[in-house]
Amino acid sequence: MSDYEEIIYTYKNNVYLNITNKCPCACTFCIRSKTDAIGEASNLWLNHNPDFDEVKKAIDNFDFSNCKEAVFCGYGEPTNSFDVLIKSAQYLRSLGIKTRVNTNGLGSLVNGRDISKELCDNIDDVSISLNCSNKEEYLKTVRPKFGIESYDAMLDFAKKCRAYTPNVALSVVDVIGDEEVAKCQKIADKLNIPLRVRKYSG
Repeated sequence: MSDYEEIIYTYKNNVYLNITNKCPCACTFCIRSKTDAIGEASNLWLNHNPDFDEVKKAIDNFDFSNCKEAVFCGYGEPTNSFDVLIKSAQYLRSLGIKTRVNTNGLGSLVNGRDISKELCDNIDDVSISLNCSNKEEYLKTVRPKFGIESYDAMLDFAKKCRAYTPNVALSVVDVIGDEEVAKCQKIADKLNIPLRVRKYSG
C-alpha cells in the first residue's frame, strides 16, 4: 500500500489499527454498514489484508508520541488476521507502546484453536463484545456465522482470558437499552470482569 491511512487512523484522540475487514459477525448496529470510515480516516475498506511488513511500515510512519495506547479495532475482527495481530502487538510493545484489542470474542472459533493465552501474553488489554444477555438475542443482534455455539464460545473465551490476565473487560453498546445493560452487568459480575457501556456512534 502506498497510503497507510487505511491501516492506522485516529478517532476521539485514540489511535486504531485496522488490519482486516474480515469478520464472522454482521451486527445490526455495526457502523461499517452505514459509512466507509470514522474519525480521521477517509476509507477503512482495505483492498487486501495487509501483511506484517505493511503494518510495520504504517507503524513506522505514524507519530505515536502523544499516544497512550494503540487499539486493534477497525472494519473487521482483528483475530481474523491473528498472526499479523500478534506480530504487530509484539512490535508495538518493543517500541514501548501499550496495546489493546477490541474483539468479538470468537477468535478461537475463527482460528480453529484456543488463542486466548497467546492473545493475553501479547496484548496489554483485551476488550470483548458481550452485546447481549442471552444467546437468542445474541443470534438476532450479532448474527454470527458460527450460529448457536457462538454466545457460549464468546463467554468461554472471556473466562479463559480472565484466567490469563486481569486486564480484560466486557463491553456492550448502549443501544441495547437499560434493562439489557443491567442483565449484562450481572453476567460480567458473575465472571468477575468489568463491563464497559459504550455510547453508540453510528
